[in-house]
Amino acid sequence: MFKLLGRIGIDGFLLGLMSMVGLAWVLPDFGRSGGHLHMDAVTTYGVALVFLLYGLTLPPERMKAGLVNWRLHLLVQTSTFLLFPVLVWACALALGGRVGPDLMLGFFFLAALPSAISSSVAMTSIARGNVAGAIFNATLSSLIGVVLTPLWVNWYLSAGGASLDLGRVLVKIMLLVLLPIVLGQALRPWARPWIERNIKWLKALDRVTILLIVFNSFSDSVAEGVWAGQGSGFVLQAAGGAAALFAFVFVSLRLACRLLGFSREDAIAGVFCGTKKSLATGVPMAKIMFGASPVLGLIIAPTILYHLIQLIAAGIIARRWQDEA
Repeated sequence: MFKLLGRIGIDGFLLGLMSMVGLAWVLPDFGRSGGHLHMDAVTTYGVALVFLLYGLTLPPERMKAGLVNWRLHLLVQTSTFLLFPVLVWACALALGGRVGPDLMLGFFFLAALPSAISSSVAMTSIARGNVAGAIFNATLSSLIGVVLTPLWVNWYLSAGGASLDLGRVLVKIMLLVLLPIVLGQALRPWARPWIERNIKWLKALDRVTILLIVFNSFSDSVAEGVWAGQGSGFVLQAAGGAAALFAFVFVSLRLACRLLGFSREDAIAGVFCGTKKSLATGVPMAKIMFGASPVLGLIIAPTILYHLIQLIAAGIIARRWQDEA
């Protein structure tokens, strides 16, 4: 059973995400901010922990191998930080308010996120693509997204007459994201043997922290009654929108790679890195930007659904391309 789920991209982490959402529905008072477990304090420090672990486990020497392939880098970063936001913004204008503002904000937040590192590299490797290029682009995307994601989200909110407290958000990003990454990189040369021995535990700790943030976010939403006004239509809109977004960007990148004359290996890396969005970065970043907002669960719902869709779709595609190689 688990092998079958793994082949279509559903792993223990995805099952954990579903469990946290379900648990938030059943026991919101345990996971809500200021609740029995004080999850808001746990997740605030957890954000810094996620990015400290990212800094510790990021091998800078692996990025150097993919440094010179500028056409691939330009394609991936343009897709990640320009095509996605412009596409979602155009859809928001075309829909004209027929999608709820919190869900639309969730889609734009998803569009502004960086690419996923581990799954982009894994799928590129399975399909026998340019792994060095995938590592470089997914990592570069994550670093760019630390600054560009909140700037994009603030622009979107400003266009609708609202805004983030951008100064506060950027200070929190400096303290909870950039500083832990820099500290992790600084410690890495001395901690490398220990990291290599405990890499599985470090990755597990990273994922557990993300699950706790999801539990806290959905618990706040449930406790405040935000989901009471949302029916099956919300889930269908979020899932359908996420699937359509992935399909459109995937087809667009396939065509772009052909027009640009990319090699098979570069095209595989470009498509997988350019279509992925990082849940691991997105959930902590949402916590920083929106705090304990009761609608945070609604905002991150498209990101969670997109994560599920991209893993299943990319897993199937990667194995098909592996067979064709």
